[in-house]
Amino acid sequence: MNSFKIIRKFKKSISMSFLLVFVMACTEPIHADPPLPPTPPPAKHIKLGLLLDTSGSMRGLISQAQSQLWKIVNELALAKCEGVKPTLEIALYEYGNDGLPASEGYIRMVTPLTGDLDQISADLFALTTNGGSEFCGHVIQTATNQLDWGVGTADLKLLFIAGNEPFTQGNVNPNDACKKATVKGITINTIYCGDFKEGIRTGWKNGADLASGYYMSISHNSKTVYIESPYDQQIDELNISLNDTYVPYGSLGHSKKAMQMSEDANSEIYGRENKVSRIVSKSSHVYRNYKWDLVDANKEKNFDIRTVKKEQLPKEMQSMTVAERKAHIEKKTADRSRINKSIKELNSKRIKFIAEKKKEMGEKTGNSLDVAMINAIHEQAKSKNFTFDNVE
Repeated sequence: MNSFKIIRKFKKSISMSFLLVFVMACTEPIHADPPLPPTPPPAKHIKLGLLLDTSGSMRGLISQAQSQLWKIVNELALAKCEGVKPTLEIALYEYGNDGLPASEGYIRMVTPLTGDLDQISADLFALTTNGGSEFCGHVIQTATNQLDWGVGTADLKLLFIAGNEPFTQGNVNPNDACKKATVKGITINTIYCGDFKEGIRTGWKNGADLASGYYMSISHNSKTVYIESPYDQQIDELNISLNDTYVPYGSLGHSKKAMQMSEDANSEIYGRENKVSRIVSKSSHVYRNYKWDLVDANKEKNFDIRTVKKEQLPKEMQSMTVAERKAHIEKKTADRSRINKSIKELNSKRIKFIAEKKKEMGEKTGNSLDVAMINAIHEQAKSKNFTFDNVE
């Protein structure tokens, strides 16, 4: 065989090999890249500032705020926006108290915007009344400038200011303060403690109108009326087990755990029914304590139990291995989930029972702080596509 025949045969062999490889490649199943996980919906927030007149005549208003906090929180816990449950942050200011510095307009930021609901409760119960000189424009301007409202346009940002003196007092023009608040997307609702028409005459309605809010009047000296239900005792008993699922850690652990117990006691000052409202709040997603509780902290994306120093753990966990610590937290998490589920089931029956009792009693909608706030929140939340379902 001459050299030319050998070369032709070699070329033919290579060509057949390439052809075979090509055919095999074409017949191989195509493995598409796995689909990307769906983009999580953006976080939603409800940011609420409560500006309370703590002058001498406002003891009744403070009592309503203390006794109705958890009812308001429970309503906010029902909120959803495009299927997403929003986080809740509440801030507290007092104004009109002569015990506060005159140079600062008799105003004090008691609590900045926070999701620590126990802190809000503790600060409400620490308020006292005295004096005073009520400068609405000044406190609205201060809350607008001091608080971290964020830049999100989809968030629900609300200020509620309650008092009983003319809205126009002080060196800060309240009309200007209300207009500036709207630039940050803040809606201002004004609550006059007294006669509805008197509140209009003294400028309270005008302030709300300028900031796309609602003007309301309440009877601030009326006491909160509770209806006892046959489920209250069971919910109260479950609270003991619920508290046991909180595992304090870090520098805040023990003091915050003590505060949790203290606010349970404070809520019961207004009766077991009010304490039950707090317990229901504690069973909801808005009651978050990741800064001091290992169960809540473990739900955070970047948390790692291995980074928690031994001395920052409760004594019963300090001698555990890492695996044992994880198992301990998982057990407490499962216990809490089970207890919360039981509380919610009982509360559904409780809500139905109370609604039927109110119907039997022919009870009319009151003009108290909680009713005024909840009505305004429901209406204003619609503009941000928030809904309030009867189940969390």
